[in-house]
Amino acid sequence: MSISETWRNVGPVIVSILIIIAVAIVRAHSRTAAAVLATMPINVPLALWVVYAGAGGDRAIMEQFTRAMLIAIGPTVLFILVVWLAARAGWRLAPMLAAGYAAWAVGLAATRLILQTLGRS
Repeated sequence: MSISETWRNVGPVIVSILIIIAVAIVRAHSRTAAAVLATMPINVPLALWVVYAGAGGDRAIMEQFTRAMLIAIGPTVLFILVVWLAARAGWRLAPMLAAGYAAWAVGLAATRLILQTLGRS
């Protein structure tokens, strides 16, 4: 494996780890700044980087992938909404996350069902 291939595979993981560390450090100074950092479109470029490199920059693959990401953002917003509501209700972290992931799964299933019904896969 060449150095460029290794970097394509390992680079996004290293950047993700650095982002997690940055959120932990920033959180000590500003929860708002940490929340902004945590929700910045950071994973999106990393995922695009991995897919683009793996697809050799193929336009059709990139179009399909970005369309799927756009559709999948709805259940992710639902996840955050449910976790926020659970936090407001005073839930502990594990039940908050469980409820969030359950809502995300239901949202994803509903999205897929709607797309299949419309014939959009």
